[in-house]
Amino acid sequence: MSSNVVETIQPVAAAIVSAHQFELVDLEFVREGQSWYLRLYIDKPGGINIEECAMVSDELSEKLDAMEPDPIPQAYFLEVSSPGAERPLKKEADFQNAIGKYVHVGLYQKLDGKKIFEGDLTAVTPTTLTIDYLDKTRHKTVTINREQISQARLAVKF
Repeated sequence: MSSNVVETIQPVAAAIVSAHQFELVDLEFVREGQSWYLRLYIDKPGGINIEECAMVSDELSEKLDAMEPDPIPQAYFLEVSSPGAERPLKKEADFQNAIGKYVHVGLYQKLDGKKIFEGDLTAVTPTTLTIDYLDKTRHKTVTINREQISQARLAVKF
């Protein structure tokens, strides 16, 4: 059900977001406990502010309320926010823009004995990512096939 909701709402949300020259980073419809959440993550160069999130929320809420049939028949919470410092990497442009940045990549199965790699993204191809990471005190490089990646995001280095 949640994928149908996302497929139905995505073009509506994308039109509103792009009309303001923002980027729709991600859209999800998820159940947490007893409640459903429709979450949009939006951004722009220099970052998004709370007023811009509220504006998109108001416009999307109005559009969704006017849609027939109702794309979300059950009660839900609409949340519009910035993707934050640990922005997810999903689209090709996200990966390209992350070259040279510190990333967190989770895998479906272990590679070289690890399921999680954190390091500097050094190269991106249509099928692979290359990360320079620190293994204890040694610098290592790993090339990961994209189909092995369960999730990828920017990370904050401490």
